Amino acid sequence: MNLLEELKPQKDFFIGIDSDGCVFDTMEVKQKEFFIPNAVKHFELFAISKYVRETWEFVNLYSTTRGINRFPALVKVIDMLAQRPEIAELGFKLPDMDPLREWIRKETKLGNPAFKEYVKNNPHPALEPVLKWTLAVNEDIGKWLKETPPFPYARKSIERLSTLADAIVVSQTPHEALAREWEEHSIDRYVRAIAGQELGTKTEHITMAAKGKYPDDRILMIGDAPGDFRAAHDNGALFFPVVPGHENRSWKLFYEEALDKFISGNYRGEYQQRLISEFEKSLPDKPSW
Repeated sequence: MNLLEELKPQKDFFIGIDSDGCVFDTMEVKQKEFFIPNAVKHFELFAISKYVRETWEFVNLYSTTRGINRFPALVKVIDMLAQRPEIAELGFKLPDMDPLREWIRKETKLGNPAFKEYVKNNPHPALEPVLKWTLAVNEDIGKWLKETPPFPYARKSIERLSTLADAIVVSQTPHEALAREWEEHSIDRYVRAIAGQELGTKTEHITMAAKGKYPDDRILMIGDAPGDFRAAHDNGALFFPVVPGHENRSWKLFYEEALDKFISGNYRGEYQQRLISEFEKSLPDKPSW
């Protein structure tokens, strides 16, 4: 059993909380300043960097795939680039993603430890730049990204919800970065566990930590991406959306209204659906190009 499976209820309610782009305003800076430059460098995409940046930002920030794990996101970006006429016109040879695709099909714990082990046991030229890229991203974020505070109402909300519910962090960010960011701002004290990509998908996090331990209507996931909604939906749980671009407004609503509706049993139904509808309008599924 892992730490999530071992969690026993101490309160009557459970809340899972995403981190990047939800609690912390770090999602854009991580993607734009660390993920993209390292991808351009390690996959030698300099000649098409303009299109890489545009496609990467769509996949990871401004569409229905916002917030997905870095490895499927990389495959998605390369697949979308392959469909762009600008790339075909240039005759640019894109990196081979099939070996990475094969690993993703087999593995649910899509983190660096599992990937490093896989590459060690299954060496392939196409996997080497992927490993260099993902390690470089973590190293650069750890070195340069410091002291990014939580959204103001996120801090207030987490402090308050911790008195009413068992809370954990549910994320696809590596655990080391999550622990550092939550500890830096002294909000780790309000959660019982910090679950990163090493412990599996977000759906698996909620399943292990909460499913069958609390009634479905007493399990809530807070997140800013469709993957957070799916994690809640797959477990029959409730979802509170933090709308991209309106994060602090969303947290203020949660603090002043939505949390009380959740605790009082009046969240599911019309109220939740209205919030989800607004959220879905903020993220398109097709790019503008």
